Amino acid sequence: MGGNQTLITQFILLGFPLSPRMQMLLFVLFSLFYAFTLLGNGTILGLICLDSRLHTPMYFFLSHLAIVDIAYACNTVPQMLVNLMDPAKPISFAGCMTQTFLFLTFAHTECLLLVVMSYDRYVAICHPLRYTVIMSWRVCVIFVLTSWILGVLLALVHLVLLLPLPFCGSQKVNHFFCEIIAVLKLACSDTRINEVMVLAGAVSVLVGPFSSIVVSYTHILCAILKIKSQQGRQKAFSTCSSHLCVVGLFYGTAIVMYIGPQHGKSNEQKKYLLLFHSLFNPMLNPLIYSLRNKDVKSALKRMLIKEDTSSGC
Repeated sequence: MGGNQTLITQFILLGFPLSPRMQMLLFVLFSLFYAFTLLGNGTILGLICLDSRLHTPMYFFLSHLAIVDIAYACNTVPQMLVNLMDPAKPISFAGCMTQTFLFLTFAHTECLLLVVMSYDRYVAICHPLRYTVIMSWRVCVIFVLTSWILGVLLALVHLVLLLPLPFCGSQKVNHFFCEIIAVLKLACSDTRINEVMVLAGAVSVLVGPFSSIVVSYTHILCAILKIKSQQGRQKAFSTCSSHLCVVGLFYGTAIVMYIGPQHGKSNEQKKYLLLFHSLFNPMLNPLIYSLRNKDVKSALKRMLIKEDTSSGC
């Protein structure tokens, strides 16, 4: 580096290059989506905590998925809303690195939780008589703790490689949050190791887990087709369909974003893909589980009836 270069201490997130009127419209829409995300996932979390009938391994994992989705949204959306109101407002270097680290942590953790949830469904349908033995509370807690710990450690690897890089050129991040690839483009040194690690990390937490989910659901499908009663088949399908929808949305956008061919995608397309991944996925997850899950809908009805009874008294 030349001696006259100045190290960057803050970044400016470019977000979406739109007219002020359009930015105001997006601010209102994204604020509503953000509120719905917090409300929906908070409702799922509250129902699971308060309703004893939902104190099962499947809903224990779902409660942690709701926590991850809330954290996902809280990490990226507030800063995006700030930028829509004041595009020139900078984010500090420490704030940017923290946002990158947290985003990677929650992304890795959600990948692993979805694998755990698919294994839970596999055991429930393919080995129903041994379900309570295999999926004991001790095993469930170990699965969840492992998902969180691995999520933090994998994100920490990227952070350790990112922090020593000098940023001395442009301070404008062409994204709506401090996404790692967009930040790496601003470094004024060789980032090939970082890029290789990002690709390797994406393959390890996307391709491997997604393959295991496909294997689990292949066995599940074979087991369901062997069920003779139509009611039994419908019940088995209903318990798996919501999870499959969430898996498809999460892994689909993530694989296209980080592993699929990059030469055909513009920076704007990548931003919109990641917007769907980080804002709409967490918002849709509670909607999918509430609409397609009879247990959750029944718990919500019981809670509303209880509230009406309490207010009537």
